[in-house]
Amino acid sequence: MVLTVEWRNDNTVLPEHSLMLIAFPGVGNVGKAAIDAVNSVNGATQIARLHDTSLPPLACLDEDGLLAPPHYTISSIESTTGKIILTLTGSTQPVDPNSQGMLANEIMQFFMQQGVSEMVVMAGLGSEPSRKETFIVASNASHRIELESKGVDVRRDEPSSGAIGLTALLASSGPLYEINSCLAIATTVGASGDVMASQRLLDNIDTWFELGLSLPSDTSANLLAKLQSMAPEKAQNVIAELTDSADAFYN
Repeated sequence: MVLTVEWRNDNTVLPEHSLMLIAFPGVGNVGKAAIDAVNSVNGATQIARLHDTSLPPLACLDEDGLLAPPHYTISSIESTTGKIILTLTGSTQPVDPNSQGMLANEIMQFFMQQGVSEMVVMAGLGSEPSRKETFIVASNASHRIELESKGVDVRRDEPSSGAIGLTALLASSGPLYEINSCLAIATTVGASGDVMASQRLLDNIDTWFELGLSLPSDTSANLLAKLQSMAPEKAQNVIAELTDSADAFYN
């Protein structure tokens, strides 16, 4: 596999930024819906598309009504405090573990070459309806200490059986590429699009990292619309069906 970068809107490199936010379809579509909503609310600009042959061979119409091969989109948003935040998201991911590992490696190498220094991967964790928590799991001890000093809820005992999928690989492999990476998790019932979990995840990340994102009162409506649009093609938990662990989760 070879990652092909298609630069958009006259960009040739990633702009200087404070943080990279990443999410893909998964449990409750929590992270994916959150990123789609924050991109929309903050008027995101496309920076690049990442193409890879490991993605399922489904070409879809893009926002301009053009047929586009499967890809991930990197976008840039400017917060109310003037910070530049990059987002990476897409509608799918490779279905076999080997391809997920190779793609994660290619993406992280690209990030390292482009000067990405900190990234937060957003995901949902299936739990009982009464549990409404948001927390972060770090992949580097010094970064964990830094996050804890900022008042971030950093867990050391969850998820107890680990995490799988492209989301987990990106969140955990930062230290191999000199990037501070972590997994931001919102608990969710997981059976369907969880709007409130997405909202909770956005609110906490915005506060913990002092981003100053635009999160208006109608964000929940934006999230609901996004989740409803995703429903006909609800992401299937392919990898989770192949594992015997009830606690490990796929995003």
